[in-house]
Amino acid sequence: MEFSRKSHVIETLISAIFLLGLLSSSVAESLAVRYATSTITFPALNCRKHSAVLTDFGGVGDGKTSNTQAFKTAIANLSQLAADGGAQLIVPPGKWLTGSFNLTSHFTLFVHKDAVILGAQDESEWPLLPVLPSYGRGRDAPGGRFSSLIFGTNLTDVVITGNNGTIDGQGAYWWKKFKEDKLNETRPYLIEIMYSNHVQISNLTLVNSPSWNVHPVYSSDVIIQHLTILAPVDSPNTDGIDPDSCTNTRIEDSFVVSGDDCIAVKSGWDQYGIKFNMPTKHLVIRRFTCISPDSATIALGSEMSGGIQDVRAENITAINTQSGVRIKTAVGRGAYVKDIYVRRMAMNTMKYVFWMTGSYGSHPDPGFDPRAFPIIKGINYRDIVADNVTYSAKLEGIEKDPFTDICFSNVNIKLTTKPKKLQWNCTDVQGVTNRVTPDPCNMLPEKEIDCPFPVDRLPIEDVELKTCSVSGKF
Repeated sequence: MEFSRKSHVIETLISAIFLLGLLSSSVAESLAVRYATSTITFPALNCRKHSAVLTDFGGVGDGKTSNTQAFKTAIANLSQLAADGGAQLIVPPGKWLTGSFNLTSHFTLFVHKDAVILGAQDESEWPLLPVLPSYGRGRDAPGGRFSSLIFGTNLTDVVITGNNGTIDGQGAYWWKKFKEDKLNETRPYLIEIMYSNHVQISNLTLVNSPSWNVHPVYSSDVIIQHLTILAPVDSPNTDGIDPDSCTNTRIEDSFVVSGDDCIAVKSGWDQYGIKFNMPTKHLVIRRFTCISPDSATIALGSEMSGGIQDVRAENITAINTQSGVRIKTAVGRGAYVKDIYVRRMAMNTMKYVFWMTGSYGSHPDPGFDPRAFPIIKGINYRDIVADNVTYSAKLEGIEKDPFTDICFSNVNIKLTTKPKKLQWNCTDVQGVTNRVTPDPCNMLPEKEIDCPFPVDRLPIEDVELKTCSVSGKF
């Protein structure tokens, strides 16, 4: 009996040791999987020879600790590697509170899908910058402007990307100050790149920007793609993407919900923009979706005093949005909006399908030139469908300065159950139409024509991204 009892105890111990071994092995395997080095591939203009993680420079991803200095230190160190194949900074999983920081050339900022960069609420974390020379004053106030959360100037070859990581501007603090008229300087943007070339902003989710989300300005060869941009539809001036005095820009495969224009094409404000004289030109917008009940899918202006030329928009979707492609200008703006091409646009629940405004009277100061008339010509829309529409078109040119060479073809607009009686409201415009319903105004007589869309390709369309990678214990 004693022997049997001992034998049972021994068997139990052996079983326990065996199970413990299995458990230990399972835990070890789980930990190994959890902390194993993984590799993420992503498309970029250029790959980098060197790589670092924000935590290497003291970053703390608890959502409470300021990481402004960690970002600055990391980028300052990595900038020294620009001539040796460049460097990338990985923002790993976590919540990374930070104020404004500046990027460098030959550099990639990679935001992991489980990472959130949080904009600080402390104004001292946002340095002040001079006003933009093509604007002459801040957009919110006459004084300077706060630096954007992610900022760069005079750069070449800079990439801001991720595998759908998030940048959260925590904009409610700034919206409240704006609505209460308590701002002495212009609110910061989420991303602003100035005087730069070969720029990529892609594969990110941007939420709650204090003001504009993405603002490339005075730059060239810019690719913006695969962005999700979200802001409350009543948030002030939360434009999605604003190319401003830029050349050779490609915006594609993005989705914006905004309190303002989903895309606003700009080039300076009144006499300051006229003097600076840097147009936005050679812009491609494609496969883009917008929701903005009080603003435009794509706005051209109103700050267009350096000129806007050769904009090509296609495969655009607008849902519950105030207007499609809208032109905004005024006496005093000068310059031009010309050679604009839009095709294959689908809209649902719209106030206006077509809207052009020649009396958008916001001016930086009383010093604008009342003789500076804008030239609006060569505006082409084709293959447009819209449903649940209140107004088909409101086209308001400028007296003695009409908008000319406007073309509409193959347009089918279905109205809401309570549409406005006057569907095409036209003043001081000249152009032609073909296969358009409802019937357009008399200023746009019917002509057998298909409105043009360029068959050539812009150089930015042929830029191919490389397959790059980041590795780490994510």
